[in-house]
Amino acid sequence: MGEVQQCEGVRCERPPSFHLDASCSCDRLIMRRRKIAVAAGFCLSFFIATLLNLLCAPGFDHHQQHPRLQDGTDASLRAIAPDLLQQLRERYAEVLRYRQHRVTPPTSASARLLRPLERRLMDLQKWDYDKVPGSDSDTLSLSQPGSKIDVSLRSPRLGCQDIRNGTDVRYLGSGYTKAVYKSLLNGSLSVAMKSVDFGGHDIQNCVRHYGTLEDCYRLAAFKIVKEMILLQRLQHPNILQLYGYCYQDSNDISDTLTTITELGSPLEMIQLLQSPWEDRFRICLSLVRLLHYLAHSPLGSITLLDFRPRQFVVVDGELKVTDLDDASMEETPCFSHSDCFLEFPARNFTLQCSVEGKCQNMNEKRNLYNAYRFFFTYLLPHSAPSSLRPLLDTIVNATGELRWGVDEALVQLEKVFYLYRNGLYLPNITDTPKGEYREVAHTVVAEEDYRCWPSYHHSGCLLSVFDLNEAKDVCSSHSQCQAFVWTNQTTWTGRQLVFFKTGSRTLVSDPDKTTYVKLTD
Repeated sequence: MGEVQQCEGVRCERPPSFHLDASCSCDRLIMRRRKIAVAAGFCLSFFIATLLNLLCAPGFDHHQQHPRLQDGTDASLRAIAPDLLQQLRERYAEVLRYRQHRVTPPTSASARLLRPLERRLMDLQKWDYDKVPGSDSDTLSLSQPGSKIDVSLRSPRLGCQDIRNGTDVRYLGSGYTKAVYKSLLNGSLSVAMKSVDFGGHDIQNCVRHYGTLEDCYRLAAFKIVKEMILLQRLQHPNILQLYGYCYQDSNDISDTLTTITELGSPLEMIQLLQSPWEDRFRICLSLVRLLHYLAHSPLGSITLLDFRPRQFVVVDGELKVTDLDDASMEETPCFSHSDCFLEFPARNFTLQCSVEGKCQNMNEKRNLYNAYRFFFTYLLPHSAPSSLRPLLDTIVNATGELRWGVDEALVQLEKVFYLYRNGLYLPNITDTPKGEYREVAHTVVAEEDYRCWPSYHHSGCLLSVFDLNEAKDVCSSHSQCQAFVWTNQTTWTGRQLVFFKTGSRTLVSDPDKTTYVKLTD
């Protein structure tokens, strides 16, 4: 009689002669069920995280009536874990440090009239991070009703009403702390909106350890407040603009914060490597101008601790930093030079310890080396004009070895910009260009394109030139080129854009363009 085996509710029969080591079909069935359960669990967790993300999107007004605490405990009476309390206190102290660093206000009566409006901004309700009853005075405590964290900012251009009236809200992405959305406000202005990501790493990890969503939200929200202060205090063309903010109840938490900022395009390094050198140089020049400002900012020298391309966006061709929550104005203390150790994956540096007990220029040097390893080494030298390459190589090497500070790096890049914009990088411009060309005014070659690299056009050869002589030299150096079209378009440096063509058989009328046809011998 066959042996019967019960496998977790699955009945499986085996004949007496069945070998003991042979696998049973019920074993395979159990394994399949386990795999299905694991996959279902993964899908469910992904769905819940996505749902939380959408529910907490700026402007999403879900009027849930659930109690604020599942156990019914009053928020003002519950205790916080000591280490979470300490983290809240440290974040609060950091926000206060950045808030208190202000540019000296105007003194004249007329200037005071122009002083920006200030208002109470941050309401991290229920907690006053100063002292605990029955504890030392420097620990955190519950606040009295109405106690708030006061952060003064200019009166915002945009607020909650603008968010509620926004259209075309789209999720762009998220990091450890924040989720970013795109929205069209007032039917014309595209903006980025940032809020704490309830499904993100910071919130999920905190809740897993401490079991309190509201306190974990407050901890994460401090980073957004800090970023708001920095975006307000640091005014520079290469720092994203802060347009406004909004407080609204969300996810059973009062006064959740959403910031409204300028919208930029993500910095795509692969795409940037394929772009013309002039655009890549603009990114590097923008970056050094930014780092120079950060080294001499009103708050002191500021370093970007999370320095990666994803922390930047491009707005109208200009590089702008968008994430400042991990910026720091703290100078590294030291007792000796060995304390000023600057460590990177591929190289380490030891800086000088000043008589004041601070590592000299460490914030500045950290920024500059990160600019070298993420940007300069890839974007500066390749396909640059040959006469500029020695200077560009010097810039790359000097920043990679930290022989220069950011001041000298800016001077040298501005020198490259001056030489390039004014055509001084060209060989003797009085030389007669190779070949002769016939000018055909008010015409354009409609077709007859060929590809070159790098080009401003994906299917043709569209390059920038300083003047007509350089255009003729470029055409003479391309074996395919038999004509070129002088357009009415210029680049950010004021240089002319020129289409290079394989012939001139398809000439058509165009009042804004001029065609130059190579003459054959």
